[in-house]
Amino acid sequence: MTWEPVIGLEIHVQLKTRTKMFCRCPVGFGAAENTQTCPVCLAFPGALPVINRAAVEWTILLGLALGCDIAGHAVFSRKNYFYYDNPKGYQISQYDLPFCTNGKVLVPSDAGEREIGIVRAHLEEDAAKTVHVGGRAGRSQGADYSLVDFNRGGTPLVEIVTAPDIRAAEDAKRFLQLLRQTIVELGISDAEMEKGTLRVDANVSVRPAGSGELRTRTEIKNMNSFNYIARGIEAEVERQIAVWESGGEVEQETYDFDAGSGALTPRRSKEEADDYRYFPEPDLVPVEPARELVERLRAELPESPGERIRRYAPALGFGLSTDVVAAGRSSLYERLAAHADPRAAANLLMNELTAAGVDDVPNVEELARVLEARQEIPRESFLKAVAASGDAGFTSDDYLAEKVVADASELGPIVDEILAANPGQVEAYRGGKEGLLGFFVGQVMKQTGGKASPQAVNELLREKLQA
Repeated sequence: MTWEPVIGLEIHVQLKTRTKMFCRCPVGFGAAENTQTCPVCLAFPGALPVINRAAVEWTILLGLALGCDIAGHAVFSRKNYFYYDNPKGYQISQYDLPFCTNGKVLVPSDAGEREIGIVRAHLEEDAAKTVHVGGRAGRSQGADYSLVDFNRGGTPLVEIVTAPDIRAAEDAKRFLQLLRQTIVELGISDAEMEKGTLRVDANVSVRPAGSGELRTRTEIKNMNSFNYIARGIEAEVERQIAVWESGGEVEQETYDFDAGSGALTPRRSKEEADDYRYFPEPDLVPVEPARELVERLRAELPESPGERIRRYAPALGFGLSTDVVAAGRSSLYERLAAHADPRAAANLLMNELTAAGVDDVPNVEELARVLEARQEIPRESFLKAVAASGDAGFTSDDYLAEKVVADASELGPIVDEILAANPGQVEAYRGGKEGLLGFFVGQVMKQTGGKASPQAVNELLREKLQA
């Protein structure tokens, strides 16, 4: 039997407002533990919440970017559960009347556009941060003890819930990369997984390919990179297929994924909405966003990453276009591509510039000149130019002056000398080991101090070795 994955995602995004969701404590990463707290976010008796206006507006802005309907009447609710990172014993969230519903995101690819439905995007407060000490990889299972830092508690948090429209781990990764870039470009969050400002849970099930049924799903948590998310989903898909094919049944559970070992560890049974006993928050009135506000925010929307990929695709193809956009290199790409071949510019951005740690190039025209002359200067000089291109005073003149040796009359004697010094390798090459061509090229480059044209050397060597 052929199986088909059914994947939905729950994405939590910390908003980078100045203050927390319901109090005036500052929001920030890296402050000393338990120093950004007050009676409201610590749930002292009598402390009352006040809604953060900026958080509401940013949630609506994100909902518009995700193609959602914006509610004219939204309600905050109490989500009841007891946990040591939640001092109130409940979380102020949204349930049946959130700000954003019924959205869709189009993810372009070579195979066509895939539509990912957005069930809801709702606003809530984050829980505190728990640090597990000892045990395995800092997880709760087997920890010696746990510490709680309440600085994060009360930070505005948007939860985005997708429909179960994703059919492959790689599609989930691509969607998340574009979603993250959307969030960053809106300016509402840093969306950095290593800091916890972007967190993703995956709901996974499998079914016979072509069927429409939805079988029991499991949830995977604690995945801190897009690659790990894809690996975790793949591991859970394999596990569930093995369970069904062995005659068993998948149980609804929550799992931790350990990227180091690739192991899935059950954490607890998966809760449903009824377990949280939602009811409207009695200390907050409903929020009714003005239509003028919604339309103003709609007018502020930038071009979406998906639209940009479609615009780049005719010149770059969908794969390279997606890489450029997801890496946040669109602006630099467009500036450089205005003076150089678009595909060469994109490859330079994603390879040599990234490897050199260059984030911006003040003078793209000078770098374009170096890129155009790439085959005419030694590779070492080209890489030095790329590394220096981030400097404000960068010019191409010194690097372009180092022309490679491409004249056959200059290279011929050197090639003859190398071939004469390595008769065994010459015989082996002529006997069919054509991979030795790289050896000869390397010897010529060494002899010329890297100043020979690799293309000219290759052509000359092939000519002489075939003689």
